[in-house]
Amino acid sequence: MNQSFDALIIGAGQAGPPLAGRLTAAGWTVALVERQDFGGTCVNTGCTPTKALIASAKAAYTLRQAADYGLPPVGDFAVDLAPVQARKDAIVAASRDGIENWLTHMPGCTVFRGTARFVSATAMQVGDDVLEAKHIFLNVGSRPASPPLPGIGQVPHLTSSSILALKELPTHLVIVGAGAVGLEFGQMFRRLGAQVTIMERSPRLLPHDDEDVAAAVHEILTNEGITLRLGVECISLGQEDGQPVVRVNCKQDASPSRGSHLLLAMGRQPNTDDLALEKAGLRADARGFILVDEQLQTAVPGIWALGDCNGRGAFTHTAYNDFEIVAANLLDHDPRRVSDRLPASAIYIDPPFAKVGLTEAEVRAAGTPALVGRRPMTKVGRAVEKGETQGFMKVLVHAETDQILGASIVGVGGDEAIHCIITAMYARQTAAFMRRNVFIHPTVAELIPTVFGELKPLAATPEQ
Repeated sequence: MNQSFDALIIGAGQAGPPLAGRLTAAGWTVALVERQDFGGTCVNTGCTPTKALIASAKAAYTLRQAADYGLPPVGDFAVDLAPVQARKDAIVAASRDGIENWLTHMPGCTVFRGTARFVSATAMQVGDDVLEAKHIFLNVGSRPASPPLPGIGQVPHLTSSSILALKELPTHLVIVGAGAVGLEFGQMFRRLGAQVTIMERSPRLLPHDDEDVAAAVHEILTNEGITLRLGVECISLGQEDGQPVVRVNCKQDASPSRGSHLLLAMGRQPNTDDLALEKAGLRADARGFILVDEQLQTAVPGIWALGDCNGRGAFTHTAYNDFEIVAANLLDHDPRRVSDRLPASAIYIDPPFAKVGLTEAEVRAAGTPALVGRRPMTKVGRAVEKGETQGFMKVLVHAETDQILGASIVGVGGDEAIHCIITAMYARQTAAFMRRNVFIHPTVAELIPTVFGELKPLAATPEQ
């Protein structure tokens, strides 16, 4: 059956539902298609479930540290993973069901369940229905990548999605990949009681971040008993006695890693391969991303791509901002662009690592005259009081204009405190402005003005 709408939205992730809300409020008729779970990656297999599990792992870790806080020792205990997962599932279900209920009861919005494929530049088929619209918005998200590792087809393994369904704690979790996913799951399962080995091709953690950041994160993880095997090459998978084995070449140690469970955390790929893009005159790049301009329009007029599938950001906050950009341009005559936003992100190990703007390496590569301010968390009163003094704060400032270039915080509360700097950068404020702020004591953020008050010339090479 053919049906016509003003707009067709494919995917109920972080950009699709709010866009449907704005468009219907403006009087548009909207068809929204979702083939799986409402809320997309963030709600179902990303932010919401992982941060819920990380909170449980933090509680278990804190219990074991009771004596450090002057409390009676709790002693060792075993974690039953099933109720931990049940708590996570309840949180996820509440969020997912809320989004689905909102959309299905939204005036002007018709929800279709199924896989959408292009039949032309203005129509897509969902089951027996052909949906036509002058405006089509692709918000199809991404999924864990399946890297072409030798043996991958013969060895049972987990992804960042399937690991969320485990009911029993792994005895020894081997993780291949030390990005945000690998590091977060590694620390989480270690704190819940599993032995953990993380394997990474790069010779150090976080190769796209500064060396001091990588060193701090390395220390945090190894202090908790996580085995880090870096610089591994020629990774292949196998089995011995029914358990997974990861074989590698490595200058320091070429021995295989054996575990009870294997997690492959080697990136994500966009869900664009079954959209029949060619029938709309679209194409994806070599990695599967749909190319878009600054307003997120594709090469075909009337078709936009938002969220993970456009290669312009892989975060919930960038996906939501994609919605804001599209809505501003279409409805508000406000020419917002992707390049208006600052690169900002966090990795939710504990303590977290958050960053905004440029790294030291990027500043040096650009030849920008710069100043740097640093403060270890051991000199942050709130961190000392909490008994969480790992990490540091760092800010980068243009030596001539006094503009803030970037910042990194590895430490307790860093994922929240970084927003003081993010806001200042959006307002195009200077280091001098930051020094005149008076923040609340005792907080982690109160030391940010102090860090800006201790700027020194950035060394030509990274400080060891």
